[in-house]
Amino acid sequence: MTTIGVEEEFLLTDPVLGLPVPDAEKVRATAGLTSLTDGQEVQPELLQAQVEVATPVCGSLQEVGGHLLRLRHALGIAAEKHGCRIAACATPPSHDDLPVPVTEQARYRAMLVQAPQLVAEQLVNGMHVHVCVPSRDAGVQVLNRLRLWLPTLTAMAANSPLWNGHDTGFASWRTVVFNRWPVSGVPPRFQDAADYDRRTRLLLDRGLIADHGQLYWQARLSERYPTIEVRCLDVQLRVDDAVMLAGVVRGLVETALADAAAGVPVPDCAPEVLQAAMWHAARHGLSDTLIDPGGHRRRAGDVLYRLLQHIGSSLDRNGDTREVTGLVHRLLREGTGADRQRAALAAGGLRAVNALVIGESTPCVDEDAPCVGESAPCVDEGTPR
Repeated sequence: MTTIGVEEEFLLTDPVLGLPVPDAEKVRATAGLTSLTDGQEVQPELLQAQVEVATPVCGSLQEVGGHLLRLRHALGIAAEKHGCRIAACATPPSHDDLPVPVTEQARYRAMLVQAPQLVAEQLVNGMHVHVCVPSRDAGVQVLNRLRLWLPTLTAMAANSPLWNGHDTGFASWRTVVFNRWPVSGVPPRFQDAADYDRRTRLLLDRGLIADHGQLYWQARLSERYPTIEVRCLDVQLRVDDAVMLAGVVRGLVETALADAAAGVPVPDCAPEVLQAAMWHAARHGLSDTLIDPGGHRRRAGDVLYRLLQHIGSSLDRNGDTREVTGLVHRLLREGTGADRQRAALAAGGLRAVNALVIGESTPCVDEDAPCVGESAPCVDEGTPR
């Protein structure tokens, strides 16, 4: 069973209006997680209204879900103590004209000098999935095969339709915002790890990026861990949707490794088609057609069916088939986080969106209250029951 890890980024928001609250350091300290796993379970983000959590290395989707529930629970309680809430939405439904302060770290201050307007608008939150690979060369083989599925993953994870109080018309506005950085979007095709390293070194040597962290491709080799890092996903409202996406990503990585070992040719797609497919996925989510890995326009449900077929052997081997397939079917039936935010906006305006996001983001922050949402089981000392 290939190991995986998940990172989630959250906003800290006002409980009534949903405005960003720049109290990340207070919430991180109160959560009591900074001393665990060398302080890596909860981390600062670019802006002071954002916070990131990271699971330990996990062998099963059940482990992933248990850790994500535990981390959200701890952060949710800490946020309440400081008068705010955590919001698992990839863009803030509303915010005022005052910029959110940058976190006081040298790297983030340098980014503010480099691109002040981009940093001011970087109130976007993603979900990153790390999947272990046996070597960097194997990782490049995975990237070359996985890149064609990135638009499909983006559509499935879409959870950022709103910006500055209005509907952007995009299911994943975060994707559009993030793609404005110099090195972003779908990664190019590489020959091998040496080619990957040579081309990234060229970007560093020319001063076009400050460090490997500014390789904002939607999937990349991790510089810290022996993993592929898939970064195209919006943070999810519900934990079980995050678990489902982690299972799909692991399935894609394992399938790519098996295809590479069997000598299956690397599929290709014209770069302009792949770039447009990503834009199309960010625009529509699952509410329209998708561009499949062959470059053909098909119904979203048909592409997801093909995806499940493609990774079926991996899902079976890991015992994930029932859980992942059931949640994908629910996704098609109930819609993405973007669809659900839009439905709340139509029904009750921004306050209803805020209530939806807060309610879905934090499992049982109030231990005397019933759980909020169908898929947020109670958490007791980190163990789902």
